[in-house]
Amino acid sequence: MGFCEYTLRVNEEKGQNLKQIPDFLVVGAGINGLLVSRNLLALGASVMLIDQGEVARESSWAGGGIVSPLYPWRYSLAVTALASWAQEYYPQLVRQLLAETGVDAEFERCGLLMLDAPDQSDAVSWSVSEGKTMEVWGAGRIYEAEQNLAAGFGKGLWMPHLGHVRNPRLCKALIASLKQSPSFVLQTHMRVAGFEQTDNRIVAAYTKAAGSKESQSVQAGAFVLTAGAWTQQLLGSLKFESGVAPVKGQMLQYRLAEPLIDSLVLHKGKYLIPRRDGHLLVGSTLEYADFDKSLTKEGRKILQDAAVGMLPGLARYKPVRQWSGLRPGRAGGLPVIGLVEPHENLFVNAGQFRNGLVLAPASARLLSELIMNQRPFIDPQPYRPGTDPRGSLKAIEAQAS
Repeated sequence: MGFCEYTLRVNEEKGQNLKQIPDFLVVGAGINGLLVSRNLLALGASVMLIDQGEVARESSWAGGGIVSPLYPWRYSLAVTALASWAQEYYPQLVRQLLAETGVDAEFERCGLLMLDAPDQSDAVSWSVSEGKTMEVWGAGRIYEAEQNLAAGFGKGLWMPHLGHVRNPRLCKALIASLKQSPSFVLQTHMRVAGFEQTDNRIVAAYTKAAGSKESQSVQAGAFVLTAGAWTQQLLGSLKFESGVAPVKGQMLQYRLAEPLIDSLVLHKGKYLIPRRDGHLLVGSTLEYADFDKSLTKEGRKILQDAAVGMLPGLARYKPVRQWSGLRPGRAGGLPVIGLVEPHENLFVNAGQFRNGLVLAPASARLLSELIMNQRPFIDPQPYRPGTDPRGSLKAIEAQAS
């Protein structure tokens, strides 16, 4: 049953009163929840977006904002399909949001330099088959482009079309855009404690405000789960296995007196991101510690050692900030997107792992098309809820370390 069949009927019954029953209740106000809400509003729906914390303060805020999987050739074609579409769309999205809100998410197409990739031949083969520009560089070209890198790098892969975005500003722009719509309501510090079902329909979500012992029932025409690392906690109450689990990542930030690099630099799974404002980001750790987000000295040392190993000039600086976030990990980095059967009005969009930001526009588009019973722009089968992704959660990441 698609959007037009159940939500428009609800619209007629409720007289277009958003405060009474919205067409959609979107649970999770990260990058995926924001973009799904934006798409649904554009389709004429009313949306209530709720989050157990603040807007986009989990992995959407904590990540580095690189608009590419770190080693794209190591992922499945299904991940590549989402990433390729989103990479083309990002400049347009940032321009639109700037025009709508005045907030510049600072998309920078600065290029990505991968140093000493052990599977370089696989990377080159992938770039040819996917039509991606990739140049093989020797030491001379590497140090001509980035003279402050540590000595000893003999080979590199250069992808000039890749870049990064200021993810906190992107989310700030998205929420500012959403708030311009009279069909949008936002509720923060509101946790979903369970669902009410009638046959195969979800008719309400039980929510609890922070600090409150009492729950309230929130009805909607349909329900969309974009709760990131917390997705399985929600689906578990419905006895559904999504395969999504939290994976902690710690990050560091430096403040530089002058830029040391111009492009993104990647080596052994750790990366450097130069920002316009003189900051340099270093990421990131991969820690399987359930929902523990505590900062550690070990994590700080791992990132500092990796950063100085790539860029010795950083040794004279101390990091000005350390933080962490929880990625929504799933085997193979393959997200789960679509209808949660047998429920006819429950959808999920989660499990993008390290690629939440880069995949988000495409993930949101695919889910919106499935909700509307439109022809999807890519084959939705690989992402179908209930489909068992092949491989383990750690398989791809082990290759990067």
